[in-house]
Amino acid sequence: MQLPERRSRRQPRPGGRKSGRRRGISNRHPCPAGSQTRILINRAPVLTLWAAIVAERLGFDREEALSLGKAVAGLTAQSKGRRLGIFAPTQEALKKARKEKQANELWIELLGRHVPAINTPEGIRAVNKEKPVDPGAVERYLEGKFGEALPAVREAMRALAKGFKADQLAGEEFRLYEEFRPGIPEGVAGWGAKGELDLNRLRALALNN
Repeated sequence: MQLPERRSRRQPRPGGRKSGRRRGISNRHPCPAGSQTRILINRAPVLTLWAAIVAERLGFDREEALSLGKAVAGLTAQSKGRRLGIFAPTQEALKKARKEKQANELWIELLGRHVPAINTPEGIRAVNKEKPVDPGAVERYLEGKFGEALPAVREAMRALAKGFKADQLAGEEFRLYEEFRPGIPEGVAGWGAKGELDLNRLRALALNN
């Protein structure tokens, strides 16, 4: 007795719907981060990451830098007054700051902002609403905003920062940010408005400076 021929699993059924499996794979696996050159994002996380990269270049450790970076983005205007005790980061100033008594308030100049900070057992931390800014929370914030593009953007920003000596970068960091920050469409206002961050532009700045 001849058995009926078995239908291939790969062959679509006549009149049936195509499998949605391929569509599902496409949704779950977007293009690799390295292939992205334009990222739609608002300016706050971009400034946070850049300020953190600059802080690292100036001598802060990674966790200190993340804390300070978030604070810079949260300051909408330069602090006025209380200039006594404000310092621009140098190796000597950082050593002195880390010897300060814990909970003593410091003021750190970064990207033209005067950032309130304190010395904690874990290192220097920016202060927001009288509480130290948690670097772990800042990293999660950046991961949520940049997604898979975060490593590529961070690498490009680090390359740009390394193109300057620390004392040179301290006077150029905000001008550089203005060169690559996301462009906001004309007529769109507000800190939360999204624009395109052009990675090619950022990489070109690193090559030209």
